[in-house]
Amino acid sequence: MSMEDKQIDYPAAYVVNGESSTISVIDLDKNSVTETLELMGTGNEMVMWPHHLSLYGIFDMHRLAIGVPGMDLSAGHSGGMNDMKGKVLVMDAVKGNILKTVDLPVSNHNAMYSPNGREIWVSQMEMTGKVLVYDAQTYALKNNIAVGMEPAEVTFSADGSKAYVANGGDNTVSVIDPAIKSIIATVAVGAEPVGAWVGFDGKMYVDNEEGKTISVIDVSTNAVVQTIDLGFMPGSAAHNSAKKELWVTDPDNGKVHYWSWGQVGNQWNHAGSFNTAAGAHAVGFTADGNTAYVTNQMAASVSVINVNEHSKIKDIPVGKKPNGIVIKQ
Repeated sequence: MSMEDKQIDYPAAYVVNGESSTISVIDLDKNSVTETLELMGTGNEMVMWPHHLSLYGIFDMHRLAIGVPGMDLSAGHSGGMNDMKGKVLVMDAVKGNILKTVDLPVSNHNAMYSPNGREIWVSQMEMTGKVLVYDAQTYALKNNIAVGMEPAEVTFSADGSKAYVANGGDNTVSVIDPAIKSIIATVAVGAEPVGAWVGFDGKMYVDNEEGKTISVIDVSTNAVVQTIDLGFMPGSAAHNSAKKELWVTDPDNGKVHYWSWGQVGNQWNHAGSFNTAAGAHAVGFTADGNTAYVTNQMAASVSVINVNEHSKIKDIPVGKKPNGIVIKQ
């Protein structure tokens, strides 16, 4: 990346390319890559295998927090990672430059801004897992929260009232009160959960890789209210509130499956699937819910999807093994 600042002041999708160690910036109006940002640490050290990211924006300030586990997670997210060290990169999402590198003791999956943007939360994939909470301004470590075995993704409910970490080693999700930084519930889910993905319907959607299921957690009660049998290993789950649909990527078959909400029975019902490309992994929806972007890890592409028609508009070439995606509008 050149030293001069970019000007990414347009609606954009940011795609993390794990093998290339870059971020592809897609202009949402053009559906093409307008910038490729090289990921180097603030000391110009190499950054290996960035994975997932989160975005915090207020007024004209936008920040990306990028989780760097230091190893390839594209074939699955199972453990054996205790000897790896992770990183968090903080990027100015408009200028495209790295503001801070935070070195972690142990490998992490993602780096998640708290809903108010004041903290960055990361898990540590150890047998005795933990979640580290950093001050987003000073980058000082504020809290160290003990959770389950080999925790993967850290996420927040849509209302910001609860934080979640999927404990892949013991098939549970730890529910944390973000204000007091303590566990308020431990929820049993399917085999090898990776993330509790946010629903905008008072639910969280847990993708269980080995179990090949989605566990639907009610945010208010901390109870699993539906288990969706998939028949395939999920890549991730994404809730489209505007369309009342739940999408789950199917990486081994290069597809996305979708469910519609059934008023009768109050549950999700499988409604169809469509092709993206090999290694379908993460989904980002535009604010109106009409367009989706799906990263394809094994195809080095992002599929642009017409949500209403459940059809692919085009594939956009990006870097190698793209995984995480966030959308700025």
